[in-house]
Amino acid sequence: MAALLKRLLRLGTPLAAFGRSVGRREASLGIDPGAAVRVRFAPSPTGLLHLGGLRTALYNYIFAKKYQGSFILRLEDTDQSRLVPGAAENIEDMLEWAGIPPDESPRRGGPAGPYQQSRRLALYAQATEALLKTGAAYPCFCSPQRLELLKKEALRNHQTPRYDNRCRNLSQEQVAQKLAEGPKPAIRFRLEEEAPAFQDLVYGWSRHEVASVEGDPVILKSDGFPTYHLACVVDDHHMGISHVLRGSEWLVSTSKHLLLYQALGWQPPRFAHLPLLLNRDGSKLSKRQGDIFLEHFAAAGFLPDALLDIITNCGSGFAENQMGRTLPELITQFDLTRITCHSALLDLEKLPEFNRLHLRRLVSSEVQRHHLVGQLQALVEEAFGSHLQDRDVLDPAYVERIILLRQGHICRLQDLVSPAYSYLWTRPAVGRAQLGAISEKVDVIAERLLGLLEKSGMGLTQEVLNGELKKLSEGLEGTKHSHVMKLLRVALSGQLVLSSLLGIQR
Repeated sequence: MAALLKRLLRLGTPLAAFGRSVGRREASLGIDPGAAVRVRFAPSPTGLLHLGGLRTALYNYIFAKKYQGSFILRLEDTDQSRLVPGAAENIEDMLEWAGIPPDESPRRGGPAGPYQQSRRLALYAQATEALLKTGAAYPCFCSPQRLELLKKEALRNHQTPRYDNRCRNLSQEQVAQKLAEGPKPAIRFRLEEEAPAFQDLVYGWSRHEVASVEGDPVILKSDGFPTYHLACVVDDHHMGISHVLRGSEWLVSTSKHLLLYQALGWQPPRFAHLPLLLNRDGSKLSKRQGDIFLEHFAAAGFLPDALLDIITNCGSGFAENQMGRTLPELITQFDLTRITCHSALLDLEKLPEFNRLHLRRLVSSEVQRHHLVGQLQALVEEAFGSHLQDRDVLDPAYVERIILLRQGHICRLQDLVSPAYSYLWTRPAVGRAQLGAISEKVDVIAERLLGLLEKSGMGLTQEVLNGELKKLSEGLEGTKHSHVMKLLRVALSGQLVLSSLLGIQR
């Protein structure tokens, strides 16, 4: 109880509100009755969507859906030199694959578009002009060479590189002269000494005196493209963003953004900075890890729900951690006030088990099982193609029976076309010598097995077949039942060890 009261105090909730209706909780989240909840996921298309980005997008999505709001995808593509061809399309493709499509986006459009920053340059120019008129911004004529020298000098002296604000106090005459002489300047924002404090919905009250640790930041580059600091403020304002849920690496920049809101005379949104998603050993997820991209998981046969489940299971924001939650359950159970400041440690070795649970859930649904049958048929065609001696193995009833029999034993549908299960689809190439090494009576055993299968009027259930095979073994003098079963296994599957052969009939 003491811990809960402390958290309520840190979040600024009056003690009198303890135990009241959910409406009080919504008020503490800055959700006004009748006001629209609008959140955004704003990645840079400098690479494919990875697990860290998916987690940020997911938390925005479930927060929006919990409060009947809108989830917006905005592409921050102002750094044109770092754009990766196809990355923008991949981000939206993967959000749709994951089952969390945006309500507004470059592809879908919407009332606040365009949704690519490179197509919103006029808005940034207008905001910059307003800041220049009030003196909150100024032109900077420092060359890249001079800025690089400042950086090297600071590093040589073991200091944090920062701009020395050289152009901050240029007179109007000096500015006019430089504009006439030189290239187009960059525009810098004049940082105030007193940065405003703000209440982060995860980290509590915070203030960062940015002016004491860094120089005035560039907000508009000489090529007319904005930097992140100006663009995110302008876009969040014009898109009516009510809540900004983003990674904790942006927490220290929020005071700078609030100064921009203040200088522009705009009301800022509420902020909630999400703790980082890290590897199991505490190291950062890196794009150099090829297996963190969503494309990798989709191609490997992992289900979207399994990924959404594991990246929320390892973090916070829910009353308890449990495996097997679906997206509707995540939306219902999500509570922003339960997000802690601790980083989430992701153990991808557990992903197959998460996938097994969600695959089994799909198999239990007749509609979903029908889709799985079609997917498995396509996988069989792809894996075996012209090697299929008997295309009856693609019969939907047979494929469905295999899925039902192996549910709970496999983690991915792709497992059923692995070498361990190839006997289900193709006849193994087994030589007589290989069978003869198991038993000298291979011909006699084979003849009796065929006779057993050709008996008329016998319903060969697994129980009946097991009994008949035992009788067959007992009728062979000097032959153990285990040798008969081993012979049968090798003949039908080409494998000495098999998890379950019986019960699947073509």
